[in-house]
Amino acid sequence: MVREDILEIIDPSELDLTDKVVHINRVAKVVKGGRRFRFSALVVVGDGKGIVGNGLGKAHEVPEAIRKGIELAKKNLMRVPIINGTIPYTVIGRFGAGKVILRPASEGTGVIACAALRAVVEVAGIQNILTKSLGSNNPQNLVNATFEGLRQLKTPEEIAKKRGKAVAEILR
Repeated sequence: MVREDILEIIDPSELDLTDKVVHINRVAKVVKGGRRFRFSALVVVGDGKGIVGNGLGKAHEVPEAIRKGIELAKKNLMRVPIINGTIPYTVIGRFGAGKVILRPASEGTGVIACAALRAVVEVAGIQNILTKSLGSNNPQNLVNATFEGLRQLKTPEEIAKKRGKAVAEILR
């Protein structure tokens, strides 16, 4: 389900992106001669200023899987509204059996999150946030649920425009 109103194409070549490997999974295919191993790497990239993306790369070698994950993550970039180092309001993201609650936090709280969520919010540039993961603790589901939650966020300007009011009325 892709909403056209939030679909924005971001050019990764203009940004200074950092990448973080969230999880590397080894899978085996049993054949006549033994086991054939492949790797999948879940990677998140971001510029630390509100742009973040994720990707899952698969290959026979770990470095190649990571490279493919980074390439895919650069194609899936999205913008996250950040106000004073945190998110504007509480959201719940769901993906598969994973459910993530993202809550804004006051200055000095830091990032309170599990490893998968921490990687996403740190590369996005969010310094203060409270999170809770419910249901599945599968890193792929948690990362995708976090992205679903972040995708729901809107800036006060967007909300004011949609309601036909001034930004000051919204922020009261």
